[in-house]
Amino acid sequence: MGTTHRTLHNRVLAVLGPAIAAGEYTTGHTFTLSGLEQDFGVSRTVAREAVRVLESMGLVVSRPRTGIRVRPRRDWSVFDPQLIRWRLAGAGRMEQLRSLNELRAAVEPGAAALAAERGPADERAQLAILAEQMTLTGRAGELDTFLELDVTFHRRVLELSGNEMLSGLAEVVTEVLVGRTSYDLMPHRPRPEALRLHTAVAQAIRDGLPDVAEAAMRAIVTEVADALEQRRPPGV
Repeated sequence: MGTTHRTLHNRVLAVLGPAIAAGEYTTGHTFTLSGLEQDFGVSRTVAREAVRVLESMGLVVSRPRTGIRVRPRRDWSVFDPQLIRWRLAGAGRMEQLRSLNELRAAVEPGAAALAAERGPADERAQLAILAEQMTLTGRAGELDTFLELDVTFHRRVLELSGNEMLSGLAEVVTEVLVGRTSYDLMPHRPRPEALRLHTAVAQAIRDGLPDVAEAAMRAIVTEVADALEQRRPPGV
């Protein structure tokens, strides 16, 4: 796919994807390829390729003679990182963040326990070093670096669990962490309690203490949930 072709394809997706994800087009709304060609000034090939991407996410279904129809939210591929980003960019941001954090609460504490039991000793030790780096950058207010370390930390915990299904959720967890920072939902400096809890998780995993690791990770996710609740607009 040429650069110009790809740019046009991405332009269609950049408009349609977030609009569908935000509910601007309700379930059952129908598009046509010819209509997309006219609306975006693109070729039939570009329109069709954009629709295929939306189909792969479960956002639409395309049928001969009936057009391209928006599917119910229950059919969406809600773990798709691009769809998560679109939903975070829209009016339903807080709802999406809460949903993602509830997933984290169900997954990450158990992953931390498994990491303490199964992770190779040298990799468990590296996690503790990573937590020390997070504390230093967090206290210094270096949020960009802190975010990179935070993403790496949580990915490594999932990977050290030794469970491929848990590891497969790393991208989803990454979107939660990036989303909070991107939309100014993080404090200017990480809370001391959050830094302390990351250190507690890392040390428990390093020392092979699954119960302690699980409890500390659960406290991290709870701290995030509490912070999001404080940012929730009244009545939402």
